[in-house]
Amino acid sequence: MAAIALGLAVALAGCGDRGSDADAPGHRWMGMLLDPQMNEISGLAVSRRHPGVIWMHDDGGNPERLFATDESGSRLATFGVEGVTKTDWEDMASFELDGTAYLLVADTGDNGGLRRSLQLHVFEEPETLENARLTPAWSIAFRWPDGARDCEAVAVDAEAGQVLLVSKKRTPPELFSLPLRPYGTGLQTASPIGELAGVPTPATDLPENASRRLRVEHQVTAADVATDGRTLAVMTYKDLLLYPRIGAEGWGQAVSRAPTLVALPWLPQAEAMGWNRDGSGVFATGEFIPAPLYLIRAPSRDGGDDPASD
Repeated sequence: MAAIALGLAVALAGCGDRGSDADAPGHRWMGMLLDPQMNEISGLAVSRRHPGVIWMHDDGGNPERLFATDESGSRLATFGVEGVTKTDWEDMASFELDGTAYLLVADTGDNGGLRRSLQLHVFEEPETLENARLTPAWSIAFRWPDGARDCEAVAVDAEAGQVLLVSKKRTPPELFSLPLRPYGTGLQTASPIGELAGVPTPATDLPENASRRLRVEHQVTAADVATDGRTLAVMTYKDLLLYPRIGAEGWGQAVSRAPTLVALPWLPQAEAMGWNRDGSGVFATGEFIPAPLYLIRAPSRDGGDDPASD
């Protein structure tokens, strides 16, 4: 594994800033995830409290914990989580509310379509980045309105008081919302607010021996709202899709238009993504180590490329 990681690092470092690369325009290689504890990373969010810090979590089957890393993906601290059960954590988001920085963790994975209820857990960002324990500030239990579905993409629009959720295996993907601070502690019901336009559909002419990657590359694995609240980024195993809002329209209207589509650089099972602080791009990584961590530039609204921050 060390030899593979070294080879990948050398190769990616040589191409990490090639804005003209046809397969991954405008991406920057930031580092390589090598820490054995950080295998199966499935959620990522940029800190609103600590500049230069990225939060990550791993998939189900691992302990309840959050990782604080630097922008190269090196682990700075590990926070054990108390008071919740980890079934299948699949995404996370960062946001500010009333001057406080929070992290939301989505326990929404459901590969078998069997779960009757799902959970979102919100944590106040810790003041210091030292190994410690966290407990939720609040949690949201919810169900889908019409039967179980898999969901690996969750985002927060704090200004609107909304949590946005995107289904994974439906064609086209569906967009739902929940209140960020619901009244009471009862089971909430997610509200459908639209379908995502422009997501490449599954190929219908694949040979029987086609790889699993080709069969699922259209499925949605992560989502995040930019810090200015104006653009929803959605990631599949193959692409990054950007849905900007126009004026005061809601997210249902925004996702009904064809998005800007950016091809992802190579990632081993791309499942973790989050906007950087200035909204010029998103950090993205894959589920298996060694996994590269990229900063992918978001095309500006006038059609040019905003320079990604170093």
